Amino acid sequence: MPTEPDDDELELIRRSGAVLRVGRLSLASGTGSYRVKASMARVAAALGIDRHQAHVTLTEITTTSHRGRSFRTEVTEVRAVGVNTDRLAELELLAQRVEARAPVTVDELTTEIDRITAKPPLYPVALNALWAAVACAAFAFLNNGGVIEVLGAFVGAGLGQALRRVMLHRGFNQFGVTMLAATLASLSYLGFVQALHLLGLTGGVHEAGYVAAALFLVPGFPLATGALDLAKLDFSAGVARLTWALMIFVSAAFAVWAVSIVVGLSPDPPLALALDPASMTLLRLLASFVGVLGFALMFNSPWRMAFVAAGVATLPNVLRIEAVAQFDWPPQAAAAVAAFLVGLLAAWIAPRLNIPRITVYVPAVTIMVPGVPAYRAVYYLSNGEVSEALTYGVSAALVVTALAVGLAVARMCTDREWGFEH
Repeated sequence: MPTEPDDDELELIRRSGAVLRVGRLSLASGTGSYRVKASMARVAAALGIDRHQAHVTLTEITTTSHRGRSFRTEVTEVRAVGVNTDRLAELELLAQRVEARAPVTVDELTTEIDRITAKPPLYPVALNALWAAVACAAFAFLNNGGVIEVLGAFVGAGLGQALRRVMLHRGFNQFGVTMLAATLASLSYLGFVQALHLLGLTGGVHEAGYVAAALFLVPGFPLATGALDLAKLDFSAGVARLTWALMIFVSAAFAVWAVSIVVGLSPDPPLALALDPASMTLLRLLASFVGVLGFALMFNSPWRMAFVAAGVATLPNVLRIEAVAQFDWPPQAAAAVAAFLVGLLAAWIAPRLNIPRITVYVPAVTIMVPGVPAYRAVYYLSNGEVSEALTYGVSAALVVTALAVGLAVARMCTDREWGFEH
């Protein structure tokens, strides 16, 4: 006959379940597995659990909680993985509060978790789409787009992100939604440019900017967190997260390629803008700040957090661009140095404002992700032009790797837990 659990075992079950809820919310909000484990460990200690162990992948968490002679192992699954930096910040603050007040009761913790779970997104669909539009417009300028390209990217990205947000919140498949959003963004860009042409307001097709309209789909968060998971030797989570990011990107890239084939366009690099160096530098500073601000707000960051991310990213991003354009640095070298600077600035500023570092440095490096070369690689590969595809693909992969290396080295230099293996 099975025996009923005693009071101590029932209490362990309640505590273990509360800790697992914290981990599940953290994982669903887009943070890396190392942060999920750290948050659960802090909450578990505050609840009086003697020892807590966790195995975290992209969509699953397995935990074992020990208290006295009893232990409990639980498994949970997260299917709707996204990015919600406001929730990440709330969970970080929760872990700090319970750690400072330890010991806490399960009821106190549950009340806090329920409040965080019930908190709606900070921005409605229209505003969320606006932030994506602003970010992609800035991205278009930083990729040598002119006024028409910037305006077209703004229109296309706004409509594409609005469709994406609505469909994801209704539970549709992420990859299918990504393809539809990329298609709508590209077609909207081309429709906007064609409308201007018919009205006699512009000449030419301005085809160089249609890729920028879909850059809100670049999976900057999973790329950064996946690479950092690998740096922490958490291969199961890191490889899974990077695979998910790659699938998201390929879904978007194939949709853009299909549009380009149907309308007969090629994503050729645009010519450099004819501006004097001082004006170009000032505009790049502005575009970098606005672009990162847009991405941070699109990730559901509060305004203060978004301004911090934008401020941290602006100068390193412009230095990265100038190093490549003026001093012929290899793009991956410039990216590594820029990401390292972002990591150092985030490590100095974020703790002083009591916000998680990840909510600062991931939006900051997202604007450095080489989305346009990566899209071009898929385009040429789909057309059978292997040499062109390899040129752009290898270049994009090296830059993404360099961004991850820069962030990881900065973290190792500023965080003892990253500098030493335990």
